[in-house]
Parts: sequence; structure tokens; C-alpha cells
Amino acid sequence: MSHVIIIGCGVIGAAIAYELSQVTGLQITVIDQNQPAQASTGAALGVLMGAISQKIKGKAWRLRQTSIERYETLIPELEALTGRKIPFNRQGILHLSWEEENFENWEKLVEIRASQGWNLEIWDRAKLKSMCPQVNNDKITGAVYSPQDRQLDPTALTLALVEAAQKKGVTCQFGVNVVNISPTSVETTAGKFDADWVIVSAGLGSTLLTDQLNQKVDIRPVLGQALQVHLANPIGNAEFQPMITCNDVHIVPVGGGDYWIGATVEFPTDGDEIPPNHELLEDVRQQAIAFCPELTAATITRTWSGLRPRPEGRPAPIIEKLAGFNNILLATGHYRNGVLLAPATAYAIREMII
Repeated sequence: MSHVIIIGCGVIGAAIAYELSQVTGLQITVIDQNQPAQASTGAALGVLMGAISQKIKGKAWRLRQTSIERYETLIPELEALTGRKIPFNRQGILHLSWEEENFENWEKLVEIRASQGWNLEIWDRAKLKSMCPQVNNDKITGAVYSPQDRQLDPTALTLALVEAAQKKGVTCQFGVNVVNISPTSVETTAGKFDADWVIVSAGLGSTLLTDQLNQKVDIRPVLGQALQVHLANPIGNAEFQPMITCNDVHIVPVGGGDYWIGATVEFPTDGDEIPPNHELLEDVRQQAIAFCPELTAATITRTWSGLRPRPEGRPAPIIEKLAGFNNILLATGHYRNGVLLAPATAYAIREMII
């Protein structure tokens, strides 16, 4: 048996644990100082922008495509294995276009996606009003609709991944701190674990872990705030509730007249401390109201925030061997795309190991 230690159990670590649990000959232990689905995973909106993204080739597109395809089978697979319900919106993503936006770029993307086997639709004002009457702003000239993109509940997904992995023999050590890491073992507050493979998927915690090995991977925090609102009835057509996005503001239907709205992007100004800026969150809410005025009547039921792990001076995410080590793998620094890229990241780590 090969011993695999996974450090970090957000959505990335949980996805890796589940993927590896299906490989024979591996003994897998997951270690996290918190309970699963905390930190950036717990703050994510679960928006899966694949076909509607501007990424069209290379690693960035391949990762997205792999994940979007895998989610179609992964969600029912996890629900059957665990009996858990994972909220999974299959009604697509709608990108609203402002009057100054160039539709030529979108028309090119529609052609590219068609050649790749993905469907995108350009809607004029009439089609938009017919399909989504809640969108009401004179400056919005149309929209791009991606019926194959999705949205899910990141916390529900992560907890299902953990339970499914445990059912397949994965050991989880939560509330446990890593004291020391080496190529052959991981020493923790719960004891020492021998390791043939060490996978670092600890988000912001990855910096301190790699620093112990003199190969510091610099990952900085970026705060994101979001809020949940409630209305007596769903906005627009109750039978058609896609995720709506405009100007990087997302309106996410989560059922029963509830919507998530987010998210801010807040960088540290002094050190790594980022106190939530409530004015920025209110600005996000007002932008959502500007294109869906019915949200004016919504009651705010909760707000939340989380720190996203952003690699310094290099693209996100980091999925590779740690420099100088053949058996220490990095799966971290996904910034704003951890939920989106979790299945593809798990596949990549599996390929490195087998």
C-alpha cells in the first residue's frame, strides 16, 4: 500500500480524496486544522463558468472543460453513494451585456464553443425580456446564455465528497494541526503519519507548509463577501431560474425565493489583514438591484465572507510537483475558481500518482 497524506480539506482536498479513494493500493489520510468546507470553500458561490468563460484553449480551458463534464456524473454519483442532496442548478448561466459591450467578441466565442461541442446563445432585448422579465435596465442591450454551465452549493458538495471518500476507506483527521512536513512523513498534533505521497491542498496554509521545505510557495489572501436575500416569491419566471451575472456581480437562485448575491474582491492594504468593507458589499447589492429591480424588496437574511488563495506573481491554480521533490504535490492557489476546478484538479493529481 502507498500512503497518501492530503493536507487541507476544502473542496480541492475533498475532491482529491474522493478521486484517489477509487484507486486500488492507496491508503489515504486527510488532515485539516478545521472541519471540512471552511475558509474559501465555505464562502464560495459555486458558480461554474465553463463555456461562458473567455478561456478558449490551453490548460485554462482544458481544466474548465474537464470539470464541467465531470460534474454531470459526479453529483448524481455522490448523491447515490451518500444519500445527501447537493443543490445543483442545471438552468445555466446568463451574462447580461451593457450597451457599450462588443457583441462581435461574443459571436466569435459562440463559433468557437460550437466547434468544441458547447452551446452558447446570444439573446436580444426581446428574447431577454421574454425569458427573464426580472432583468429591467435600459442600459442592458441583450445577453449571452450558456445552458450547459452550472451552479452548486460548495459546502454541500464538499461534505458529500468527504463522506463518500470515508465510505471508500479514507481516514479523516479534522481539528488537527500539521507540526512538521517532510518527504516521508507528516507530523501532527494527533501523531506522526508515514507518507509515500504528500499532497498540499491547504489554500492559504500552503505557504507555511512549503516554507518548512525551503520551497516557499507565496499565496496571498483576497477577501470575498457575499449576502443572502429572501423574497416572498422567486423573481421573474419561477420555472426558469438561471444564475445571472453582470459586471462580475452574481445573482444566484438557491430556491424558495432565496438568492445569493456576490461577491466583492478585496485585497490587503497592510500586511495580510483584510477587514471586510461593508460599503463594497452594499455596492454589490445595489448593482444587483440595478439590473433586477425586484431585489429592492428583498430582505437580507445573512452575510458572509472568506479569504481566497491567490498565487503571487504567477497564474492560478498551482497543480504540480513541489520543486525538488518527486512525491510532494501541490494542488492549491485556485483563487476564485476552486469549486469550478476541483474535479479537474483531482484528475490531475490522480494522474501524477498513478
